[in-house]
Amino acid sequence: MFTFILSIAILILGYFVYGKFVENVFGIDDTKVTPAVSMEDGVDYIPMSWPRIFLIQFLNIAGLGPIYGAIAGALWGPAAFLWIVFGCIFAGAVHDYFSGMLSIRHKGTSVSEIVGIYLGDTAKTIMRVFSVVLLILVGVVFVMGPAGLLANITGLSKTLLIGIIIIYYLLATVLPVDKLIGKIYPIFGASLLIMAVGIGIGIITKGYTIPEITLANLHPKGTPFFPFLFITIACGAISGFHATQSPLMARCVRKESEGRRIFYGSMIAEGIIAIIWAAASMAFFGGTEGLAATLANGGPGVVVNEISKTLLGTVGGVLAMLGVVACPITSGDTAFRSARLVIADAINLKQEKAINRFYIAIPLFAVGVALTKIDFGIVWRYFSWSNQTLAMIVLWAAATYLANKGKFHWICSIPATFMTGVTTAYILQAKEGFKLAASISNTVGIVLAVMFFAMFMNKVKKEQKNLKAHATAK
Repeated sequence: MFTFILSIAILILGYFVYGKFVENVFGIDDTKVTPAVSMEDGVDYIPMSWPRIFLIQFLNIAGLGPIYGAIAGALWGPAAFLWIVFGCIFAGAVHDYFSGMLSIRHKGTSVSEIVGIYLGDTAKTIMRVFSVVLLILVGVVFVMGPAGLLANITGLSKTLLIGIIIIYYLLATVLPVDKLIGKIYPIFGASLLIMAVGIGIGIITKGYTIPEITLANLHPKGTPFFPFLFITIACGAISGFHATQSPLMARCVRKESEGRRIFYGSMIAEGIIAIIWAAASMAFFGGTEGLAATLANGGPGVVVNEISKTLLGTVGGVLAMLGVVACPITSGDTAFRSARLVIADAINLKQEKAINRFYIAIPLFAVGVALTKIDFGIVWRYFSWSNQTLAMIVLWAAATYLANKGKFHWICSIPATFMTGVTTAYILQAKEGFKLAASISNTVGIVLAVMFFAMFMNKVKKEQKNLKAHATAK
């Protein structure tokens, strides 16, 4: 119990202390006119209040990620708390803040363009393809999952439900951001927060025992912490998908000082949700063995449903249904919207005219519909790895930005180095990767991370010399 409460307290403290430090390093300037104001177009660039943007951003990045990922990560035991807390404060929230604020500083542009600015044209081209493919995969999978669940509940045709969800996705992709997303997202975002708070209170007041922190690996299969824990718990600690979503809201922020509340704050809120669900999963089923047995008999959806109904009654059942149906849908629609904007930025096609939005959206959805016919059982295994790889790339871009400005780059370069090691070791070791021995894959991952860091520091030294030479010339 003490570990659980302390974890939440540290996350909140992290927002006020480290979040403020990160904001100071970035250097906000409210005299700068944000793109929401200077480029207002009534479609994607629309000034909105920060509480509204916060709830939209929160639901954009959260959905089921901090719930399902935390449930799976809870199999390692209370040590998962450490990754959620410190990963969120020092990596995930920093990643989200810079992906949003750099977008604001660069006219609300997409993450692939930002990466290109700081890491070069080759990186930009790779990121354009990488991010669009990733976003389409997210959108398609978040059609199939909710459609299948609703088909089982209602008895309606799965094909019919897929069609209905895709029509909604199309509307969410092309309509002005304040017309559909801006109206329903705050409601769903608030519901997700209420659900998590209710679960947290229920697990405490109804006598469940939340295990205290231990560094022991309690995974029933003995799966090692490194690199698997750091890939499994993504959205609750750090997630590259967030970098594709932050530019959506960067186009709506009215002044830079609101960025910490929106980008850093929403990630901290997601970390709190992840902590609650990790703790509830361990406590409710009597430990990792009981949790593993439940996951084997229905997956995380069954875990969510059982915990919610038991702790929150009828209300819990409704909220659980809202979570497992509405949350993935609200991640899928913004995935397609982000894909539209990434392509629009890449080909420099202005989006004020509806016809231009349909030029991009219709081919996207044609591909999406075709992909719903394919079994994603194997392909989707790569999502977690590609998600964390994207986060790693964005952190290196942010570190380069700070180095170029002569600022304290360590807040980005250290987590970037760590995630380089994690993602490399994972793809070399995992069954969907190269299946190498842990001793080999982990060693290669660490060596590559050190090499990347050395290359970056060499670049920093060159940049510092250039800055000194420029200052001397003045």
